[in-house]
Amino acid sequence: MDVSTQEIGPPETRLSVGEAAELVGLTTYTLRWYEQEGLVAPVGRDSAGRRRYTAADVEWLRLLTRLRRTGMPVRDMRRYAELARQGDRTRAARRALFEAHRARVLRQIGELEEDLKVLNYKIDMYQRTEGCG
Repeated sequence: MDVSTQEIGPPETRLSVGEAAELVGLTTYTLRWYEQEGLVAPVGRDSAGRRRYTAADVEWLRLLTRLRRTGMPVRDMRRYAELARQGDRTRAARRALFEAHRARVLRQIGELEEDLKVLNYKIDMYQRTEGCG
């Protein structure tokens, strides 16, 4: 899950909030909200006080976007961020949080597969009966 240096340049490259937002597919408002919610550690700033994101920051933001996209509640994301900041001693707790979330995602995938079967059945039914009436 590493950020490619081709995407942002050398490791010392620092991105503006707009550049980071574009790279991870979020709005600048969402990035700032993530920071306010404690999902993102305070981001470094340049001499003018503007946020400057590193490759590691972008990698973290990509993880957060995937967690949200898979339906992880913000409270769980916040808990994960808190645990991650505490270091290696919280690895088991972080794994358990991800395992619980994985179980929810797998359950949701199963439900979506069942829903897709119904949709496919209905589409097939309409295709077979078009022109018969």
